[in-house]
Amino acid sequence: MSLFKARDWWSTTLGEKEEFDQGCLCVADVDNSGIGQDKIIVGSYMGFLRIFNPHPVKSGDGTQAEDLLLEVQLREPILQVEVGKFVSGTELLHLAVLHCRKLCVYAVSGTLGSVEHGNQYHIKLIYEHNLQRTACNMTYGPFGGVKGRDLICIQSMDGMLMLFEQESYAFGRFLPGFLLPGPLTYSSRTDSFITVSSSRQVESYKYQVLAFATDADERHETEQQKHSSGKRLVVDWVLNIGEQALDIRVVSFNQMVSTLFVLGERNFFCLKDNGQIRFMKKLDYSPSCFLPYCSVTEGTINTLIGNHNNMLLVYQDVTLKWATQLPHTPVAVKVCCLQDMKGLIVTLSDSGHLQCSYLGTDPSVFQAPKVESREMNYEELDREMKELQKIIKEATKTQDILPKSEDDDLKVTAEVSFHLDAISQAIDSEVRAEVVPSVTVKITVQSRLAVQKPKLSVCVQPPLALTCDQFIFNDIGPAVSKTVVLSAFLKGNCPPAELEGNAIFSYNTPTGVPRVAQCKFRLPLRLICFPAQPSKTANHKLTIDTNKPPVSLVSLFPDFSDQSVEDQVNSLGFQFLAGSRTTLLASKTSQRYRIQSDQLEDIWLIANELTLRLEEHFKKQNCKDFLCIFSGSIPLQEYFECIDHHFELRLNAEKFQELLSERAIQFRAIERRLLARFKDKTPAPLQHLDTLLEGTYRQVIALADAAEENQANMFQAFVKLKSATHLVIMLISLWQKLSPDQVAILEATFLPLMQDTQELGWEETVDAAISYLLRTCLSKSSKEQALTLTSQLSIPKDTSRLKKHITLLCDRLAKGGRLCLNADTNTQQAIIMPAPRGSSASVECQRTDATQVNMDKFLKCKRKMEEKNTKGYTTENAKRQKVRGCTAIPESDLEERTAVQDPTPILTDHKHLTKQKSKPDLSQSVLDEAEKP
Repeated sequence: MSLFKARDWWSTTLGEKEEFDQGCLCVADVDNSGIGQDKIIVGSYMGFLRIFNPHPVKSGDGTQAEDLLLEVQLREPILQVEVGKFVSGTELLHLAVLHCRKLCVYAVSGTLGSVEHGNQYHIKLIYEHNLQRTACNMTYGPFGGVKGRDLICIQSMDGMLMLFEQESYAFGRFLPGFLLPGPLTYSSRTDSFITVSSSRQVESYKYQVLAFATDADERHETEQQKHSSGKRLVVDWVLNIGEQALDIRVVSFNQMVSTLFVLGERNFFCLKDNGQIRFMKKLDYSPSCFLPYCSVTEGTINTLIGNHNNMLLVYQDVTLKWATQLPHTPVAVKVCCLQDMKGLIVTLSDSGHLQCSYLGTDPSVFQAPKVESREMNYEELDREMKELQKIIKEATKTQDILPKSEDDDLKVTAEVSFHLDAISQAIDSEVRAEVVPSVTVKITVQSRLAVQKPKLSVCVQPPLALTCDQFIFNDIGPAVSKTVVLSAFLKGNCPPAELEGNAIFSYNTPTGVPRVAQCKFRLPLRLICFPAQPSKTANHKLTIDTNKPPVSLVSLFPDFSDQSVEDQVNSLGFQFLAGSRTTLLASKTSQRYRIQSDQLEDIWLIANELTLRLEEHFKKQNCKDFLCIFSGSIPLQEYFECIDHHFELRLNAEKFQELLSERAIQFRAIERRLLARFKDKTPAPLQHLDTLLEGTYRQVIALADAAEENQANMFQAFVKLKSATHLVIMLISLWQKLSPDQVAILEATFLPLMQDTQELGWEETVDAAISYLLRTCLSKSSKEQALTLTSQLSIPKDTSRLKKHITLLCDRLAKGGRLCLNADTNTQQAIIMPAPRGSSASVECQRTDATQVNMDKFLKCKRKMEEKNTKGYTTENAKRQKVRGCTAIPESDLEERTAVQDPTPILTDHKHLTKQKSKPDLSQSVLDEAEKP
């Protein structure tokens, strides 16, 4: 037995396939017995009226034959039942039954039985009212302050309040602004009707205002009614609660104080009788019914709230006092007195489950039997304890929350066609080209088990697009495969930053556990560019070194080469559909490749494709020590130009937004002026307001067009910025030989956003991430680690701080800093300076033996070119170390460091870096032969 379950005192099930709602339950001494015992009255939509008087022998007993006092089937559905003083000339209680088109008032009486069958009950129709409109609900009370009798108010489905003074019809009034009916109640203290309109407002109407308002026999007022002597129906007060109300009740201790309770779909409101909120409670569940009642012993108002989780909760104001579990979802709840038991809770479900229950527990009469004393075998207990501890230790090992499914349970595979579509499937492409190619992607889902609610989502990065990206299937049976075919194409007028795509398949297992399976695919390079004549001149050039002999470009890029042209062995041209021309050169003698283009961002895709195809080429030859190296200068200055261009467009977007806001305010102000002039009874000249309105309208349209164009340009700038960022990350990783984990940290730092918005932009996000790295793993001292970062991100005034931090990040990496997110490593991380001669300290940027052998020639050539400038560089290095409080590095140590370590690339930016003497471009001399036609 649980303490938090409702204790069943009496229960029964009403009829078969009958439906009930919150108005179908009422408790009262309907037969006027005079002993203070309530009866339970239940009406159903099937027209059955039942009256119960439960008296079980013991708690939990089912219904007995004598518990049902009366059961009668009326000819119409019963919408609501109420008990009150509805008959004139007497203060006895009568039963009011509301049908769709009729209101009936009955007298319930019983006769003493002379035989063992018991008493007999019957109902007698006192009077009835035929309604002209379809009824929704009703309320009753001493309207107008009458004594000793109750009047009835019925709300129709079209918003008319029909008032009946017992046997006679009084008047009817339409509610203003009515759309749908809501709950209705009456407050005797303020003599007003309170309802919740379809506009989600609690509205109060005085009875006197309703009585003296214009009569409403028709829905639409006629001209005669408009000029009649009646007053207009005006609401007393209005409160917007922002949600639809399920029920509304008024509770009062006396005539001096009354409280209004409103149950919404997600909140519970308590209002004063003048419409002011006393308190409100946000509910964490979906309520179904409620009942506020006075607690005489505590002097407070408690509230019973039932919800769709089969729970009944007791609140005192906003404090939850008790929660109990019910066997059904209640749609109506009452508190009554049965068999001298006060406070019994009566609940009714929509399917007819009627239950009387109470809270708390029964005293337990169980007594544990005495256990015979016996001697303990402690050795056996120790053995059992060790076995149990072993089992517990095995069971409590760290495991995943969700069990891992086997690999062959469900597989998602994506197959990209090597050839482009013969007929392009591109739709609404913005690319300015004669033909925009497309490629077919075939995705197959193979399931070994049955799956439910399967859904496939395919996504690629803009400006790439798909002909269809969402697929919804019916439930898939075991050993069944599904295949979908779609096409990818370039939609935006700029090259994409990535060619990768994802296929995500979400489903539920037969036990209801949600699962996700995904696979990645890569689109071909031919989708966004086509072969072109190589270009000898370009604004941006990058050289990538390898430790293996050069590979023919024809074998690397068979889809871009023409076997009949001999020059394509060492050079290839790539013309982007929405970009510049990029040229790839391969050296005949050295192990180098050069990528050059007029746009920095266009180099990224070709460079990435080159490294991937080189790795795949040497992997097929079982070569495991292949390595790509970048020893040139990081193009930070060109990268900063991309950042400045993107940031300038963001500032323009803010300016356009401010100007649009100003012009919109001006436009609305002119409209108000014109409207006031047009409504004026005495016409006045417009004073060129119409001309000003037209000019402002044109300005708003022009600003909106400019803002839209700026938004498109900002999207293209962001895509180009992502491409340039990918390129810088790749060059840094090749330069410092970063591990995959370190490359992942760089990518998370520089590419944190999939989309760029005005609220959260790329510049401030990346600046915060780089500042964190400089403060933790790349910090030089404990003072930098102690610096605190701001927790609020906002658009900066300029990009100088961001560019300074990016340059500083490269500087720290050049001096031996390593990227790590481990907390212990962060506290001990420091910039590693070159070790003196004879020291056992190892240099972080060491090469493998194979790499060192292959780079000897390059290092010797490099060292000869540096001999002329070594003296000046060392002198300036000594000055810098002296300023920082460090010992200057001897020239001999510097020579040793040059012989062992890669020469540090020269960072092409900013004044706070060490100034170095200009050096000739070695890569140009090495590739002279490769550039010959």
